[in-house]
Amino acid sequence: MSSTDLPSVPPATVLPKVAAVRVAEGERLRSVELPGVTLSVRSRPPAREGLPAALHIHGLGGSSQNWSALMPHLDDVVDSEAVDLPGFGDSPPPDDGNYSISAHARAVIRYLDSSGRGSVHLFGNSLGGAVATRVAAVRPDLVRTLTLVSPALPELRVQRTAVPTGLLAVPGVARLFTRITQEWSAEQRVRGVVALCYGDPAQVSPEAFGNAVQEMERRLRLPYFWDAMARSARGLVNAYTLGGQHGLWRQAERVLAPTLLLYGGRDQLVGFRMAGRAARAFRDSRLVTLPDAGHVAMMEYPEVVAAAFRELLADATDPVVKGDTLEPGAKGASGSAAGTAADEAADGGATAENLRG
Repeated sequence: MSSTDLPSVPPATVLPKVAAVRVAEGERLRSVELPGVTLSVRSRPPAREGLPAALHIHGLGGSSQNWSALMPHLDDVVDSEAVDLPGFGDSPPPDDGNYSISAHARAVIRYLDSSGRGSVHLFGNSLGGAVATRVAAVRPDLVRTLTLVSPALPELRVQRTAVPTGLLAVPGVARLFTRITQEWSAEQRVRGVVALCYGDPAQVSPEAFGNAVQEMERRLRLPYFWDAMARSARGLVNAYTLGGQHGLWRQAERVLAPTLLLYGGRDQLVGFRMAGRAARAFRDSRLVTLPDAGHVAMMEYPEVVAAAFRELLADATDPVVKGDTLEPGAKGASGSAAGTAADEAADGGATAENLRG
């Protein structure tokens, strides 16, 4: 990838000040410095101490706020955190400018390794679903269960409505799109995103829409906004082209954790027809389809997603300790990283060892 494809981005230390990120009532936001990246982590205090940890990963163009609707519905069963991937939300760009799926996975793994929380219930949406799949494949010791909402896994026949998003990966397109849309208001942009991502845009409340407009206005002031979008889109497309042990579908087959798959019948970005293939690929999986949902079911139908996760959790819990620490039982339990993950490879030639960070 040529360094001239996208405009240069100033170091995080000299980025301009922008409006603060919104933090909903009951949420906390903190910054975590790790080797090569600084991550913003959103959390919500659990209903009681001692609950198992959960980590949520957003999709392309999203942020940890995408999980704010779901987390309150889970606060009595898990201790939830949601991460802003590098260059998104309140996280600055990565030091090396690498936005590949493997780089995002490395950032997540570094956070999990440093947090001391042990294995987590891992959630991912869209791009975050691809990242979560890679994390679960190369570090099974870090993942108790895996919940994927419209995961961005390779499709041979991409939906027409998803083509514009994929075009962001083409060198020069992000710059061209920025120039073409420079007169668009934040409100116009948000309406377009809502129409693309929601099964029924009318479900978005005026308050939620207003918050989204404010967040869009904030992001558009960031000099690295389009760079992060374009490079992450390119990283996803590159991951789609990899075959063999590097391919996402092959890695999906190697996931050991009990897996919940949720697909929306009105999803314009991830084909609903991919649900069956995903259910076959993940060895210990259950599939939930939501006919009226779009691409972000955890935002559209958080109660339904929460109920499905509770069922997964109940079935993945050893009866001996049920109601205590909610430790997963033998079914689909993770092995150590030294076994299955040791010889795993990620795109760009990265190995499981360097994915550990």
